[in-house]
Amino acid sequence: MLKIIKQLILIVCSGCLLTACDKDFEKINTNPYAVTSIDPALLLAGAQRNHIGTWNAEHIIVQQFVVPYNTGANQGFSFNVDIDASSNPKWDQSYSAVNNGNAPPVKNLTQALLILGSNTARVNLKSMIRIWKAQVFMGLVDSYGDVPYSESGKAVSDAIFFPKYDDDAAIYEDLYKELKESIAALSTSGEYISADLFYGTNAQPSTKTSNASDQATKWKKLGNSLLLRLGMRYSKLDPTKAANIVAEAFAGGVMTSNADNAFVKNDGTAFSQADNAALRNFSQFNYAAEPFVNQLKLTNDPRGKFLIAQYPDPGAIANNLSPDMVLANQYGAPVGVTSDAILAGAPYRGGRGSGLNYSQFNVNIVAAPGVPEFWVTYAQTSLLLAEAAKRGWIPGGDAQAKIYYDNAIAADMASYSLYTGTTPISGADVTAYINDPNVLYTPADALKLINTQYWIVNIRNGTEAFANFRRSGFPALTPNPVAGALGSVGFIRRLSYPDLEASSNTASYNAGATAIGGDKLNSRVFWDKL
Repeated sequence: MLKIIKQLILIVCSGCLLTACDKDFEKINTNPYAVTSIDPALLLAGAQRNHIGTWNAEHIIVQQFVVPYNTGANQGFSFNVDIDASSNPKWDQSYSAVNNGNAPPVKNLTQALLILGSNTARVNLKSMIRIWKAQVFMGLVDSYGDVPYSESGKAVSDAIFFPKYDDDAAIYEDLYKELKESIAALSTSGEYISADLFYGTNAQPSTKTSNASDQATKWKKLGNSLLLRLGMRYSKLDPTKAANIVAEAFAGGVMTSNADNAFVKNDGTAFSQADNAALRNFSQFNYAAEPFVNQLKLTNDPRGKFLIAQYPDPGAIANNLSPDMVLANQYGAPVGVTSDAILAGAPYRGGRGSGLNYSQFNVNIVAAPGVPEFWVTYAQTSLLLAEAAKRGWIPGGDAQAKIYYDNAIAADMASYSLYTGTTPISGADVTAYINDPNVLYTPADALKLINTQYWIVNIRNGTEAFANFRRSGFPALTPNPVAGALGSVGFIRRLSYPDLEASSNTASYNAGATAIGGDKLNSRVFWDKL
């Protein structure tokens, strides 16, 4: 009997314990400090810091930068060698890598749209997210060709772990739709998004707004400026289509001053430009390329002193605050010389300190850790308008094209005031530069002049410098004489997919690579017509 009573007591107590556990299960197993929801506006802000180009990738291809050391580990694009680490940054920082504490923009923006849903009342925020997502994917397509698009960023929401690669031309068609719809949906009487790093509460003083009307107006200009950029990409492939999209963007209203620029500024500590930090740490390998330096010297460009400098010891530049910035004393390293040993002797300039006797990028100004990063600017936009006017796609012809061209140069020079350690470029210096015989707008040389300025304006937006060089064919650079992985002398036309994709997303990678003619540096994105 006693045994039965004990069993009954045990059953009753066990039932009580189980009930108690059931009752408090959620409370007991929930971390009271865990983040269980997030404002999608913060995800947008995180995505506003993303990859803008790598010194030893896109900037090497367009001959602004060179690594004249062929030691295996750092040979890369200076010798047209397909190195995974050279091609990967754009992909990784868009799809997978944490940047300054933020999840990659594709994940952030996809998740933000999922949180908002299709019937959200936060129409302005949703429109901003769609516009910025279009910018991110435009850069990915321009750099790689076919990329994961429709299924990307959906591992959590849809359990898609191996996203397909969408056709690059089809992605562009959808980006056009996304831009048009989101620009139209922006409301000047809608919600003010304070978290917006471009124009919200935490934006820089030169672009900050304090109300929804001004903020929505600036985002409309940003969206239309991206639409202009997208339209211009078709200029070789389909000039009629390019003209129609450019006219739409122009009619909608594009950027009209530096107050519209889409940029964020790093402080050098909490937010630091990682590529610039790497440049300082491995400075003995890194030099300004001869074609870029020669262009600055040819025209006595007043931006030159902010861009390049001579350091007494190329291997110890990080703490040198007073390098030689006199433009006449600058010399760019030749492109395509196969080793530093050759450059160290005649007829080249030889060695200096622990490196070579050539100029490097100014790590106190344009290549400092705490710099502004410009994704879309009035200067870029005005130069594209200059080309569009020259081509007759918007009104004004050469007379208006010259105005756009001159305004772009003045605007870019003014933007250097945002860099620490600069002094304003005077109006007299701007005027003298614009009237230099090698800069002055002339109808006969308009396309060359406009796109050479675009090359200079995008000195730290490698994605855009690389894309526009392929689109326009300017500046008229001499191909690197080292054929490397290209098989023959020419220019790299795209970045290669990460090696990891071939092993982890094999079927999608194989289909994507086949569709673009092979995962090669000389395969072409759809708009880069021969």
